[in-house]
Amino acid sequence: MIHRAQYLEQITLATQRSPITALLGPRQCGKTTLARMFGADKKSEYFDLESEPDVLRLQNPELVLGSLSDLVIIDEIQRMPSLFSVLRVLVDRRNTEAHFLILGSASPDLVKNASETLAGRIEFIELSGFDIRETGPDSWLNLWLRGGFPRSFLSDTDNDSLAWREGFIRTFLERDIPQLGIGIPSAAMRRFWTMLAHSHGQLWNASDLARSMGLTGKTVRSYLDILSGTFMIRQLQPWYENIGKRQVKSPKIFFTDTGILHALLDISELQSLYAYSRVGASWEGFALQQFLQIVKPAQTYFWSTYRGAEIDLFFLAQGRRYGVECKFHEAPRTSKSMHIAIQDLDLDHLWVLSPGRHRYPVHEKISVLPIHQIPLLAAELKEH
Repeated sequence: MIHRAQYLEQITLATQRSPITALLGPRQCGKTTLARMFGADKKSEYFDLESEPDVLRLQNPELVLGSLSDLVIIDEIQRMPSLFSVLRVLVDRRNTEAHFLILGSASPDLVKNASETLAGRIEFIELSGFDIRETGPDSWLNLWLRGGFPRSFLSDTDNDSLAWREGFIRTFLERDIPQLGIGIPSAAMRRFWTMLAHSHGQLWNASDLARSMGLTGKTVRSYLDILSGTFMIRQLQPWYENIGKRQVKSPKIFFTDTGILHALLDISELQSLYAYSRVGASWEGFALQQFLQIVKPAQTYFWSTYRGAEIDLFFLAQGRRYGVECKFHEAPRTSKSMHIAIQDLDLDHLWVLSPGRHRYPVHEKISVLPIHQIPLLAAELKEH
């Protein structure tokens, strides 16, 4: 068991501030375990909407939920979207004593009207798989290969881990997607997902994918939105401003979990990963995901010009501008592109994430940062 103290603290604060807290994230990322840990020392009522008896208990949800007090946990709430309007009615009543913790495997945008119905009454927490704070700094290779899903990461062998991920992919396509009311054949979605795996870390090109699959651009765009809405894919949007240069305006596509990426690419062990022709792209996605999970910048972008200058991540924090580059090299060097980004974007600092062990400056505004030291950087940024 890996204790997820940071998330427990977030849930504690959120439930004190808001009548409804939503814990969102992909299936099997540990939401249920975390919610049960949070409710273990409290008076609480738990409903699992994948359990038929619990669904039957909620045939009259306003009456049942309205009679409860203290903490009420509702798991897999996307399976019963009608509950969102019921919760709005309940929390608006003055005599409601309950606080609600709802768990979901789909974003509010995918579950229609959820965020609108509960606007001003709900606080969202996004849960991902394990990160290096939780698994320890020496475990990043396994975390990169297997991904952060608890059962995948904690498997006894790489083969066991791969078998779990293959089962997860099959279940996700054959059961989870249809449960959201999305009628896409699982074979078509798997083919699309696999094609995306070969485009991991690249610019989104709907026309190329549509042509390869014999579909329209609108259709492949809808496929992408489904995978994004179920937390499988991250669409990193470009930053652009008037700097007198032509800048890229298409998003970059990343898998949120490199274990799923590697399963779709049939990469089962580290030696196969090292031999993969686009190992740098896999590393970039892993490093960015770790940075985003731990540092949690409010808004993130990448930046790229048509003349080749780019940085992997751009974000603002407390009025300052920062950049992040990911280099699969133990001693990365600065590049012309980094210096152009510092000048054109007026960056206060740029960090180069690497698999090395030492942190050191390479320029007045550029530092090499080992991936296992991201938590230290997160603490430093909070202090500023």
